[in-house]
Order: sequence, then structure tokens, then C-alpha cells
Amino acid sequence: MMNATKKEPPNEIMESIKDLLKKKNAILLAHNYEPPAIQDIADICGDSLELSIKASQTDADIIVFCGVHFMAETASILCPDKTILLPVANAGCPMADMITADALIKKRSEMPGAVVISYVNTSAEVKAESDICCTSANVIQVVNSVPSGKPILMTPDKNLAQYARSLTGRDISYWSGYCPIHNNLRADQVLKVKKAHPGAPFLAHPECRPEVLALADEIKSTSGILAYTAQSSKQAFIIGTEVGILHPLSNANPEKTFIPADPGMFCPDMKKIGVSEIQRALETMAPEVRVSESVRIRARAAVERMLAIPSK
Repeated sequence: MMNATKKEPPNEIMESIKDLLKKKNAILLAHNYEPPAIQDIADICGDSLELSIKASQTDADIIVFCGVHFMAETASILCPDKTILLPVANAGCPMADMITADALIKKRSEMPGAVVISYVNTSAEVKAESDICCTSANVIQVVNSVPSGKPILMTPDKNLAQYARSLTGRDISYWSGYCPIHNNLRADQVLKVKKAHPGAPFLAHPECRPEVLALADEIKSTSGILAYTAQSSKQAFIIGTEVGILHPLSNANPEKTFIPADPGMFCPDMKKIGVSEIQRALETMAPEVRVSESVRIRARAAVERMLAIPSK
């Protein structure tokens, strides 16, 4: 299903991409939800936190970001001296679009003294109006880094916020946004799959609804799911996140079985980029994503506060 609309890319395109990356001192980053062909040629695959860190550490002149717009913006925030290419300009994130900087400014005025934690799944402008960012991999550490007694406003994912509140006991208010892909996974669907695969642990992403997370054996980010399945002695797993992750899971664990909690957990935006778009981006050096300096400086502060928190 993940690659149903894309034929196997011609070898000449793949070779052209490799040559262009080398000639231009460029690096190709791909999110774990990208199509298999993109993940297979990427220099680095990972989740938002991993890719944010790698973007800040690479010595490449050009970063080709295979993901969605907010991810390319994060790379621009951290690497203002590099050219950031997003091969398909309208690869976006519905959840990120559920909050704007103006709306956050208004909400902050209603909550004086609150610490604003914004998921990296937000625009650069929203990050600039936030105190600190988080990802699904480090949200608990970020919340716990806030001084006790301080109220917290989390944006934009209500499910991630409720998950963090349940584990930390902190006073967390939250925006009403959500990821349509994860939020559409229902408990009855999970129960049906669990019944069909008894003994297979259900691994859920924290962007899922609270009632779905209540059914999970483990709640993990995409990188957490990859690490857990590699270390587990279990041979079959039910995966409650976007189906793109099934490709790296199967590559890393060919002897194990991975069952999607719902095969319909498919993000169209994460599948917009193909190899021809990557080739064209490297040839034309467009579309480029660049965050204005006035926004970048404030957004970078929020991202760097996140990166400064030790990972577990």
C-alpha cells in the first residue's frame, strides 16, 4: 500500500541523485514515514528529533529534506548558513496548520505566566512565539524540565498533551489540534486487530487518542518503536502509527512480523516527494525553504532549549 502509486524508480534517476548529492556537497534526510524508495536512498532516516539534530550537525552545504514543510523550516532555523530544499513545496502537515502565531499570541495573553511548549509539528512562526519545543520522543523530559508549579500550555496536539499530563501529573492546558492520521485510529479497530493477533504487543504513537493509548503495551515515538522492536524477543507487533514506518521496521527485522493497527493510517503529505522531485530540486536548487532572520532567532531559542535537555 505504501508504494502502490509509485513504480520502482529508474536506476538512472537514482544514480543522478547520488552524483548531484556528491557534486553539490548535499545530504538527503528522510522521515520514517516517507516512501520506501526515498528512505532507501537517504543518507539519514529518522523522526523529527533525530533529523533536527542531524540537520544541525551536518557539514553539508545543502540539505534536501524529504518530509514536510515544518521539518524543512526546523533545518533552516538550525542551519541558516545552509540551503534547505523541500522537493515538493506543498508537502505540509494538517496538524501544524491548526495553529497560527497570531492565535498563540492571543492565547498566551489569556494565560499570563504559562510556559508554552510547542510540538515541532508547528510552523517557524509558532515556534518563535513558544518557550520551548518538544517531540513525541522527548515530550516527557521537556514537560518535566518546566519548574514545578508553573502552568503549561501545549500546542498544537491535544493527544500528545493529554499523554504528557497523564505521565507527569503537571498542570497542562492544550490546544485542540491533532494529527488526522493518528486521531482517526479508533479503539474498536485496535481491539479487532489485537484479537486477530493474540500475543502481539500493540505499540502506539502518542499522537493517538487517549482511549487508544490505554490499549497500548508500549507508547513510543517512531524512533522508539524502531528501537523497541529491535530489542524485543517478540516476533510479531501491532503498529499504531503511519504505515510508512513498516518499511524500516521490516528492513531492520526481516524475521519479524509487523501488523498495521489500521492500514488506512496513510499520510498523503508524507508521500508527495518522489525521486524525480528530488532530482529536480538538486538540479534547480528549488524549492528552497528559508526562515526569515527575525523569526529564526526566536524560533531557534525554543528549539535549542529542547535540544539542551538530556535524552533518556
